[in-house]
Amino acid sequence: MNAGAHRAKADAIEQSLARCTTADYETVIEACMLAGTHWFNVALHATELLPVDHDAMHAEFLTVGQRRRIACVLPAALAALDAIESLRTPYVRGDLPGGARAAERALDSLAELKRAAMHASAR
Repeated sequence: MNAGAHRAKADAIEQSLARCTTADYETVIEACMLAGTHWFNVALHATELLPVDHDAMHAEFLTVGQRRRIACVLPAALAALDAIESLRTPYVRGDLPGGARAAERALDSLAELKRAAMHASAR
């Protein structure tokens, strides 16, 4: 998928996300994961770390070599996507208390991913 398609999908997800509050933490975390992955791919394609015909689905599924290259060029984006992924199991699939705070962290990480994508695209 090209960067424009990723950007359009991320924007559409963020429009839906705007209807939620942090009390809807499961939805917020999942939406941040979806939109964040699209922003991550925008950044990866803009920096040519991944070709347009190869998208990253989850940071945890990247090869060791891919993670190392991405960590050198887009460290904040990789950390942000890892942060959102780490919230999914305990708060979306689990029942850990503090879901609203986890949603805030996911939103902060999503904002970081979007910043990274915009910065990478501006190069």
